[in-house]
Amino acid sequence: MAGDYDLVVVANRLPVDRVTEADGTTAWRRSPGGLVTALEPVMQREDGAWVGWAGSPGDPPEPFDAEGVRCVPIGLSETEVEEYYEGFSNGTLWPLYHDVIVAPDYHRRWWESYVRVNRRFAERAAEQAAERATVWVQDYQLQLVPQMLRELRPDLHIGFFNHIPFPPFEIFAQLPWRAAIIDGLLGADLVGFQRAADAANFTRACRRAKGLPARSGRIRLDAEGGREVRAASFPISIDFRALSDLAQTEGVKARAAEIRRDLGDPQFVLLGIDRLDYTKGIPHRLKAFEELLADEKVQASEAALVQVATPSRERVEQYVQLRQDVEVIVGRINGTHSTIAHRAVHYLHHSYDKEEMAALFLAADVMLVTALRDGMNLVAKEYVAARHDERGVLVLSEFTGAADEFGQALLVNPHDIDGLKETVVRALRMSPREAGRRMRALRRRVQEHDVQRWATTFLQALEEHAGTRGIESVDRAEDPA
Repeated sequence: MAGDYDLVVVANRLPVDRVTEADGTTAWRRSPGGLVTALEPVMQREDGAWVGWAGSPGDPPEPFDAEGVRCVPIGLSETEVEEYYEGFSNGTLWPLYHDVIVAPDYHRRWWESYVRVNRRFAERAAEQAAERATVWVQDYQLQLVPQMLRELRPDLHIGFFNHIPFPPFEIFAQLPWRAAIIDGLLGADLVGFQRAADAANFTRACRRAKGLPARSGRIRLDAEGGREVRAASFPISIDFRALSDLAQTEGVKARAAEIRRDLGDPQFVLLGIDRLDYTKGIPHRLKAFEELLADEKVQASEAALVQVATPSRERVEQYVQLRQDVEVIVGRINGTHSTIAHRAVHYLHHSYDKEEMAALFLAADVMLVTALRDGMNLVAKEYVAARHDERGVLVLSEFTGAADEFGQALLVNPHDIDGLKETVVRALRMSPREAGRRMRALRRRVQEHDVQRWATTFLQALEEHAGTRGIESVDRAEDPA
């Protein structure tokens, strides 16, 4: 039986977080993520529904309205959180899709939980979707949902977007359930990726694992003229205007100046902001900075590195070990190179609000993004958006999706420590004129290709490919020119 909503988003998490107010009551507050920013205007305009996990184990709350969106919670037991989320999603798929930086674990029990939870998401989405509705499924935790949804509701127009990389077939082939994952994704009419290379990897996987005719991002499920699935790149972005405006407020500018004073007024501030994840290359940048200090190409009195490492998956063994490794490296650098007046590395294992993040971006002369593999890396785009002063230099790993768009950044191979060191020195010594020219070009790119344009472009492509009803585009009247 069809539901009431013409647009349904299916994601691992709801677009709101449960918070406890000062009086002890609980409420739902909008999540700060880029996906919510991108889809909220479309969802409100379309009176859409969002299916997702409420964030804690146990029975789900009843559906509710928040921020103009119908929220439909999914329940996960503690065992399912352990097996579906921490297990198969983040212990199997995450490392596999990030080029096996650490070894994935393959457990049949995890896979069975993944199938069971994906079916629950699909069933809830099918209940909410109106006749011939558009359903947009998000990310690697839900790769089976498109096909399950198509079996339940063949009338629907289904899109899927993979926010992380999709690996080459030689790596993907390790997955025991590779054919089932491909079948799941091919339930969609349009499968979106961050990079053209990811879309090509998926197309090749369809040929190699399933023997399907697949060329130029078109996968034909029936050689005699049946349904055709399109795979293409749609690089995600950020809310440029919101962050640029925030960084221009007097409070944020004053806080940026205060941060530099608190660091001892160094000539240069280098900044890394990452989730504490083995894909982010944090040890690589610390090693490069340590060697620059040891070689006396940089002095602790002239340059300070601020490393923000947001806590992540703290119950997973590899993440516990990574935190220990990073803290040992930071301690060694500071013990060897810091003085009473100047600490070489300021390590912050916290989460920060958007105002503090904007102030950190403004305070930093050099932004270090040294991910070993990343679908996009929105921190790079956030740094650019915050630099309304057209200053600062972005050092960016060539293994991020952002590297495809940011030709004016200083691109590096983070595995090449000598090359990374040379690039950091180049960034520190770059003339203001060259830095300004590069930053202006980067800002134009993010301004013109913001997160609302990403959402609108994907939905329009889905409409054209699947023949959906017209979905109103995001109102861009207030977008930057």
